[in-house]
This record gives sequence, structure tokens and C-alpha cells, in this order.
Amino acid sequence: MEISSEQKVRLYHALKIAFIVFLAFLVLNILFGDRGYRDENKTPNTISFSGHGEVTAAPDIANIYFTISQDAKTVKDAQAGVAVIEKKALDLLKAKGVDDKDIQTTNASFYPKYDQVQVYCVTFPCPRKNPVIVGYTASESISVKIRNIDSVGDIMQGLGTTGVSDLNGPNFAIDKEDALKAEARKKAIDDAKVKAKVLAKDLGVRLVKITSFSENGNYPIMYAKGVMADSVSSAPAPAVIPKGENTISSDVTITYEIR
Repeated sequence: MEISSEQKVRLYHALKIAFIVFLAFLVLNILFGDRGYRDENKTPNTISFSGHGEVTAAPDIANIYFTISQDAKTVKDAQAGVAVIEKKALDLLKAKGVDDKDIQTTNASFYPKYDQVQVYCVTFPCPRKNPVIVGYTASESISVKIRNIDSVGDIMQGLGTTGVSDLNGPNFAIDKEDALKAEARKKAIDDAKVKAKVLAKDLGVRLVKITSFSENGNYPIMYAKGVMADSVSSAPAPAVIPKGENTISSDVTITYEIR
């Protein structure tokens, strides 16, 4: 069947319109579809700010540490010697109002003592002689948390008369730091936000949203620390030990998306 000239013209126009529509769709897809894909996967511009915050408070606990060490011919006798001194120390601590829950043994051990016999010889190599065990040393390390910190000096002075050795401290601290840590963190965040607003204004950019947050710190800074170690009987602790103040600090980093 032959197609008339009029039908040919109509078919031509129909194909022409379809082709134009296809080209328009292709152009729009290139202009907008690809750009949308690029925007969706584009890494946003960001800027980071650091902030610091700290709070101070008077310490309400003190930690002290001491060791009990005894030598004897046998392990049993060495441990018995440690037990005698330990009882004196514990009785003193309880008399000063220290609770059992605040007294903790951190280490207990014993080890042999050897007689290092020197061997004199004129030949080489010199014959070896095995060391001989002449006794044993038993030791025990104890940590104590003192809640009535006004009694620290008196307690340490008393411990120095019981026969303990390596008496160290006091390390002043704050028993419950969570509230202070939160306050220090809040100050650090506010500090970072203020810096972000000022710099964004200076740079002519807009802060869109926070993309990341990190925190370092919450470490107590000890401004006051008493120390008493070795020779405790010849150098007794003073009746009053200055406590000073402790500082809880926080450092944060906040990253913003900017436009």
C-alpha cells in the first residue's frame, strides 16, 4: 500500500518532534541529573575548632601507699614478720577512722635471698659456684584512701612508727569527678563554638552543621601534692599538709560543615 504525500509529511513531523523531545530529555539529564549526582557525592567543606575548659575544686580525699618488708630464714617466718607489722598499721588506720573498704592490698610476694660467694682462682676459666639460698624476703604493698584529709599528716606520722617502709603520698584527689568533668566539657564546647562563630564571620562563610566531635582530657591537674618516702621514722610527716586545689580540664575539637 502506497503512503500518500500527506501521510509522509505527518510521519516526518512526528519523527521530528520525537527526536526533539529525546534531545531535550538528554540535555536536561546531563545538566541536572549528573549535577545532582555530583552534589550528592561531593565531600563537604569543613573547618575545625578547638576549645578548652577547666574547673577547680578543693580535693576531698588523699591516697597514700606503703610497703611492709621482712627478711627471715624461712618463707613462713618472713610472712609472719610482715603480718605483725601489718596488724600494727591496720590498727592505727582503723583508730584514725579509716574504713576497711578504703584499705587495699595491691601486691604480696616473697623471694629468696642468695649468698653470693666469691670464688678466687688462678686458672681460666674460673670454676662457677652456685649461689646458696640464705633466707627469704616477704613483702606486701598497701594503698589507703583517706576521706578525712585533715588527718593525713597525723596518719602518716603514725604509720612511720609501725615499721612500714616506702611510705608515699599523699596524692590529693576528688572522689566524685563526674560533675566537674561535665562542667569542664561544657566550658570547652562553649569556647570552641565562640571561636567558630567569630572565624566564620571573618571568613564570610556559614556554619551549616556539626560533622564530628572529639574530646581529650578530663585529667585532674594536681596543684598540691605531699610526698613522704623512705626514712619515715627519721623524717615524720608534718601534722598539717597543705591540700591546695585540683583542676579538672577538658579539650574538645568540633568540626563544622561550611558553605
